[in-house]
Amino acid sequence: MRESFWLQRWQANQIGFHAKQVNPLLQRHWPALACGPESAVLIPLCGKSLDIAWLASRGHKVIGVELAEVAVAAFFAEQGVRPLITEEGAFKVYRHERVKLLCGDFFALEARHLQDCTLFYDRAALIALPAEMRERYVGHLHSVLPSGSKGLLVTLDYDQALMDGPPFSVSDAEVQGWSGKVWSCELLETQGALERRFEARGLTRMDERAYRVQLL
Repeated sequence: MRESFWLQRWQANQIGFHAKQVNPLLQRHWPALACGPESAVLIPLCGKSLDIAWLASRGHKVIGVELAEVAVAAFFAEQGVRPLITEEGAFKVYRHERVKLLCGDFFALEARHLQDCTLFYDRAALIALPAEMRERYVGHLHSVLPSGSKGLLVTLDYDQALMDGPPFSVSDAEVQGWSGKVWSCELLETQGALERRFEARGLTRMDERAYRVQLL
C-alpha cells in the first residue's frame, strides 16, 4: 500500500476501520501476557485508537507509530489534552503523560526509539498490509524490539478472493508460519467478525483471531 492511500483516507475522514470502542479481545486477553504496568507497549499503525488510552490507563507507557498526522492530532484532541510536540529523527513526536505517538513511517523506526519497550499490540497493522509487505513488517518488528518481547496480535481471516483489502485477510497458517523464525505464538480466541459493510462487499464469513506472541 502506498503512503498516499492512507493519508487520503484520513484527510477525507474515510475511516471505517477506526473502532469506536476498545477492542474486546484486547480487554480479555491482555492480562494473559502476564506483564507489569511498568513495561512500555509499542502499537504500530495506531491511528487514533481508543486502545491507546486503555493501555495507558492500565499504567503502561504507550509508544504508537502512525503515518497520518491528522490521526495523531485527533487522538489527543478527542482525549481533551494538549500534547507536547517535538522532533525525534525522522518523526514528529506528540506526547502527553504516558502516551507518545511518533508521526512518520513505521519502517523508519529504530530500536533507539523504543527504550524500555518489551511489549507490542497489533490490531490494525498486519491486516492493513498486502501479503508482499507483511513479511517486511514482521521482520522489522522483530529487528526493533528485543528478543523475548511479548505481544497481542489480532487478525482478520476471510476469503480474499471475494473482497479486496484493506483490511487484508491473514490466515492462521500465515501467522503460524512465522513460528520458529521470528516468534512463537499461541492462538487464544477466534470469533465471528462479519459486519454488514463487509457483507455488502460479498463476504459470507470473517473471523477475528487473537494470538499471544513472543519474539525469538
